Amino acid sequence: MQLKPLTRGITGVIPGGISVIDFAIVAQTDQISAKEILNVLVANKIGSFEGENVNFNPEDKLKAALFAISQGAPIDDVSIYLNWKDFEGLVAEILESKNFDIIKNLVLTKPRMEIDVIGINHGVAVLIDCKHWKRMSSSTLREIVKKQVARVKHYVGKTQGTIAVPAIVTLYQEEISFIDNVPIIPILQFSSFLDEFYGNLDDLKTIET
Repeated sequence: MQLKPLTRGITGVIPGGISVIDFAIVAQTDQISAKEILNVLVANKIGSFEGENVNFNPEDKLKAALFAISQGAPIDDVSIYLNWKDFEGLVAEILESKNFDIIKNLVLTKPRMEIDVIGINHGVAVLIDCKHWKRMSSSTLREIVKKQVARVKHYVGKTQGTIAVPAIVTLYQEEISFIDNVPIIPILQFSSFLDEFYGNLDDLKTIET
Protein backbone atom coordinates (compact mmCIF):
# COMPACT_ATOMS: atom_id res chain seq x y z
CA MET A 1 0.00 0.00 0.00
CA GLN A 2 1.37 3.39 -1.03
CA LEU A 3 1.03 5.62 2.02
CA LYS A 4 1.42 9.03 0.37
CA PRO A 5 -1.33 8.46 -2.24
CA LEU A 6 -3.52 6.89 0.45
CA THR A 7 -3.01 9.93 2.69
CA ARG A 8 -3.62 12.43 -0.11
CA GLY A 9 -6.68 10.43 -1.14
CA ILE A 10 -8.39 11.27 2.16
CA THR A 11 -9.58 14.48 0.48
CA GLY A 12 -11.42 12.33 -2.08
CA VAL A 13 -13.39 10.53 0.62
CA ILE A 14 -16.46 12.75 0.54
CA PRO A 15 -20.18 11.93 0.75
CA GLY A 16 -21.41 10.71 -2.61
CA GLY A 17 -19.68 8.92 -5.45
CA ILE A 18 -16.18 9.39 -6.82
CA SER A 19 -14.72 7.70 -9.88
CA VAL A 20 -11.34 6.00 -10.04
CA ILE A 21 -10.16 8.72 -12.43
CA ASP A 22 -11.13 11.55 -10.07
CA PHE A 23 -9.69 9.73 -7.07
CA ALA A 24 -6.40 9.29 -8.94
CA ILE A 25 -6.29 13.04 -9.59
CA VAL A 26 -6.99 13.90 -5.94
CA ALA A 27 -4.46 11.33 -4.65
CA GLN A 28 -1.91 12.43 -7.24
CA THR A 29 -1.35 8.87 -8.37
CA ASP A 30 -2.04 6.63 -11.36
CA GLN A 31 -5.39 4.97 -11.96
CA ILE A 32 -4.13 1.46 -11.14
CA SER A 33 -2.91 2.63 -7.72
CA ALA A 34 -6.12 4.61 -7.19
CA LYS A 35 -8.22 1.50 -7.89
CA GLU A 36 -6.05 -0.49 -5.48
CA ILE A 37 -6.53 2.11 -2.71
CA LEU A 38 -10.29 2.22 -3.27
CA ASN A 39 -10.46 -1.59 -3.21
CA VAL A 40 -8.61 -1.65 0.10
CA LEU A 41 -10.84 1.06 1.60
CA VAL A 42 -14.01 -0.78 0.59
CA ALA A 43 -12.57 -4.08 1.90
CA ASN A 44 -12.15 -2.32 5.25
CA LYS A 45 -15.77 -1.12 5.24
CA ILE A 46 -14.92 2.41 4.16
CA GLY A 47 -17.26 3.20 1.25
CA SER A 48 -18.97 0.83 -1.16
CA PHE A 49 -18.84 0.28 -4.89
CA GLU A 50 -21.75 1.48 -7.00
CA GLY A 51 -20.88 0.52 -10.53
CA GLU A 52 -17.52 2.08 -11.38
CA ASN A 53 -17.76 4.65 -8.59
CA VAL A 54 -17.24 4.38 -4.84
CA ASN A 55 -19.91 5.91 -2.60
CA PHE A 56 -18.80 7.32 0.76
CA ASN A 57 -20.78 8.25 3.87
CA PRO A 58 -20.09 11.43 5.94
CA GLU A 59 -18.08 9.45 8.54
CA ASP A 60 -15.85 7.70 5.99
CA LYS A 61 -13.34 10.53 5.67
CA LEU A 62 -12.12 10.14 9.24
CA LYS A 63 -12.32 6.36 8.97
CA ALA A 64 -9.98 6.59 5.98
CA ALA A 65 -7.66 8.86 7.98
CA LEU A 66 -7.52 6.40 10.88
CA PHE A 67 -6.96 3.55 8.45
CA ALA A 68 -4.03 5.44 6.92
CA ILE A 69 -2.58 5.93 10.41
CA SER A 70 -3.00 2.23 11.15
CA GLN A 71 -1.05 1.46 7.97
CA GLY A 72 1.87 3.61 9.13
CA ALA A 73 1.06 7.09 7.82
CA PRO A 74 2.35 9.81 10.21
CA ILE A 75 -0.46 11.44 12.18
CA ASP A 76 0.92 14.90 11.32
CA ASP A 77 0.55 14.11 7.59
CA VAL A 78 -2.98 12.79 8.04
CA SER A 79 -4.31 15.50 10.36
CA ILE A 80 -3.96 18.29 7.78
CA TYR A 81 -6.79 16.68 5.79
CA LEU A 82 -9.21 16.65 8.75
CA ASN A 83 -11.40 19.28 10.35
CA TRP A 84 -13.35 19.42 13.60
CA LYS A 85 -16.57 18.30 11.92
CA ASP A 86 -14.94 15.11 10.58
CA PHE A 87 -13.63 14.32 14.05
CA GLU A 88 -16.91 14.92 15.86
CA GLY A 89 -18.72 12.82 13.26
CA LEU A 90 -16.60 9.76 13.94
CA VAL A 91 -16.88 10.16 17.72
CA ALA A 92 -20.66 10.23 17.36
CA GLU A 93 -20.64 7.21 15.05
CA ILE A 94 -18.56 5.16 17.49
CA LEU A 95 -20.94 6.05 20.32
CA GLU A 96 -23.93 5.08 18.19
CA SER A 97 -22.29 1.76 17.30
CA LYS A 98 -22.16 1.05 21.06
CA ASN A 99 -25.90 1.73 21.41
CA PHE A 100 -25.62 5.23 22.85
CA ASP A 101 -28.23 7.84 21.95
CA ILE A 102 -26.46 10.82 20.39
CA ILE A 103 -26.72 14.59 20.74
CA LYS A 104 -24.26 16.71 18.76
CA ASN A 105 -23.32 20.35 19.27
CA LEU A 106 -25.73 20.99 22.14
CA VAL A 107 -25.86 24.68 23.05
CA LEU A 108 -26.63 25.59 26.67
CA THR A 109 -27.58 29.11 27.72
CA LYS A 110 -27.05 31.39 30.74
CA PRO A 111 -24.11 31.17 30.35
CA ARG A 112 -23.76 30.04 26.75
CA MET A 113 -21.77 26.81 26.44
CA GLU A 114 -21.57 24.24 23.66
CA ILE A 115 -20.98 20.52 24.13
CA ASP A 116 -19.49 18.76 21.11
CA VAL A 117 -20.99 15.27 21.48
CA ILE A 118 -23.17 13.61 24.12
CA GLY A 119 -23.76 9.87 24.33
CA ILE A 120 -26.52 8.57 26.63
CA ASN A 121 -27.11 4.95 27.63
CA HIS A 122 -28.46 3.20 30.74
CA GLY A 123 -29.13 6.55 32.40
CA VAL A 124 -25.53 7.75 32.11
CA ALA A 125 -24.43 10.57 29.81
CA VAL A 126 -20.85 10.90 28.60
CA LEU A 127 -20.17 14.48 27.51
CA ILE A 128 -17.25 14.74 25.11
CA ASP A 129 -14.99 17.59 24.09
CA CYS A 130 -13.34 16.66 20.77
CA LYS A 131 -9.78 17.88 20.18
CA HIS A 132 -8.15 17.03 16.85
CA TRP A 133 -5.27 19.47 17.45
CA LYS A 134 -1.64 18.53 17.65
CA ARG A 135 -0.30 17.22 20.95
CA MET A 136 -1.04 19.46 23.91
CA SER A 137 0.92 20.41 27.01
CA SER A 138 -0.21 19.23 30.43
CA SER A 139 -1.23 22.79 31.36
CA THR A 140 -3.35 23.09 28.21
CA LEU A 141 -4.99 19.73 28.91
CA ARG A 142 -5.76 20.79 32.48
CA GLU A 143 -7.48 23.94 31.21
CA ILE A 144 -9.47 21.89 28.67
CA VAL A 145 -10.57 19.47 31.39
CA LYS A 146 -11.53 22.35 33.70
CA LYS A 147 -13.74 23.89 31.02
CA GLN A 148 -15.35 20.55 30.17
CA VAL A 149 -16.18 19.90 33.83
CA ALA A 150 -17.85 23.32 33.94
CA ARG A 151 -19.91 22.44 30.85
CA VAL A 152 -20.97 19.14 32.39
CA LYS A 153 -22.04 20.83 35.62
CA HIS A 154 -24.08 23.31 33.57
CA TYR A 155 -25.68 20.45 31.61
CA VAL A 156 -26.51 18.48 34.77
CA GLY A 157 -28.00 21.59 36.35
CA LYS A 158 -30.47 21.80 33.46
CA THR A 159 -31.15 18.05 33.13
CA GLN A 160 -32.87 16.50 36.13
CA GLY A 161 -31.98 12.97 37.22
CA THR A 162 -28.79 12.86 35.15
CA ILE A 163 -25.48 11.18 35.88
CA ALA A 164 -22.85 12.64 33.56
CA VAL A 165 -19.20 11.88 32.83
CA PRO A 166 -16.90 14.51 31.29
CA ALA A 167 -14.40 13.16 28.74
CA ILE A 168 -11.88 14.47 26.22
CA VAL A 169 -11.28 12.62 22.94
CA THR A 170 -8.09 13.47 21.07
CA LEU A 171 -6.53 12.63 17.73
CA TYR A 172 -3.18 11.95 19.38
CA GLN A 173 -2.10 9.71 22.22
CA GLU A 174 -1.37 12.23 24.97
CA GLU A 175 1.17 11.62 27.72
CA ILE A 176 -1.58 12.07 30.33
CA SER A 177 -4.54 9.65 30.36
CA PHE A 178 -6.51 11.18 33.24
CA ILE A 179 -6.76 14.56 34.94
CA ASP A 180 -8.83 14.57 38.14
CA ASN A 181 -10.45 11.31 37.00
CA VAL A 182 -11.51 12.85 33.67
CA PRO A 183 -10.36 10.51 30.87
CA ILE A 184 -8.32 11.79 27.92
CA ILE A 185 -8.89 9.21 25.19
CA PRO A 186 -7.14 8.94 21.82
CA ILE A 187 -9.67 8.27 19.07
CA LEU A 188 -8.04 4.94 18.20
CA GLN A 189 -8.85 3.71 21.73
CA PHE A 190 -12.31 5.25 22.03
CA SER A 191 -14.19 2.12 21.00
CA SER A 192 -12.45 -0.04 23.62
CA PHE A 193 -12.98 2.72 26.22
CA LEU A 194 -16.74 2.48 25.61
CA ASP A 195 -16.63 -1.32 25.82
CA GLU A 196 -15.25 -0.99 29.36
CA PHE A 197 -17.14 2.20 30.25
CA TYR A 198 -19.64 0.83 32.76
CA GLY A 199 -17.12 -1.48 34.40
CA ASN A 200 -14.81 1.48 34.97
CA LEU A 201 -17.49 3.99 35.96
CA ASP A 202 -16.45 4.04 39.62
CA ASP A 203 -12.98 5.23 38.57
CA LEU A 204 -14.32 8.10 36.42
CA LYS A 205 -15.40 11.55 37.53
CA THR A 206 -19.20 11.67 37.63
CA ILE A 207 -21.42 14.69 38.10
CA GLU A 208 -25.08 14.31 38.97
CA THR A 209 -28.11 16.34 39.92
